[in-house]
Amino acid sequence: MLLKTMTVGPVETNCYLVGDEQAGACALVDPGDSAQALLSMVEESGLRLEAIFLTHGHYDHRDAVADILEKYPELPVYIHEKEKLRPGLPERYFYGGPCQPYAEGDTVQVGSIPFRVLETPGHTAGSVTLVTSGVMLSGDTLFAGTCGRCDLPGGSIADMLSSLRRLGELEGDYQVLPGHGPASTLEQERRRNPYVRQAMRR
Repeated sequence: MLLKTMTVGPVETNCYLVGDEQAGACALVDPGDSAQALLSMVEESGLRLEAIFLTHGHYDHRDAVADILEKYPELPVYIHEKEKLRPGLPERYFYGGPCQPYAEGDTVQVGSIPFRVLETPGHTAGSVTLVTSGVMLSGDTLFAGTCGRCDLPGGSIADMLSSLRRLGELEGDYQVLPGHGPASTLEQERRRNPYVRQAMRR
């Protein structure tokens, strides 16, 4: 699997390109800003852009989507239903563009690489973590040494602890690719992250 990271925008969001080089296909995860730079990263990879995956609907994880869709108008954008903008909700925290909903138990493909969708609410009600062999894209659920904030619309400390416990109890180890900050491993977070440790004691 080809994996590239670009940190974009004023709050330094990690956007990821995940690709299957044999199949010639890739997807962007959480394109939060700098659409042209992200499209250049896709071009440089030599792969076809086939999808956008959003871990949640906050502006800093999806603000480049509209500009990317100008070039790729048929590109599917995957996001959980609970992250869709509805009347009366603050636009900064919910996604109002075209989307293909995904949810717990779904699998989305990048070429031949399957990503399993895990619902991991807490930062938002519809946050998801995308898991494939040895890698998890954890959005703003699990960070290196900490976790996402729970005081924004749709957030819940109780849900966050349940989600962290769920991730901590996955078998084996994973490279953790968070929405902000450095990468980590799940084993390191089990041992050193106070929020994961608290969650797993519950």
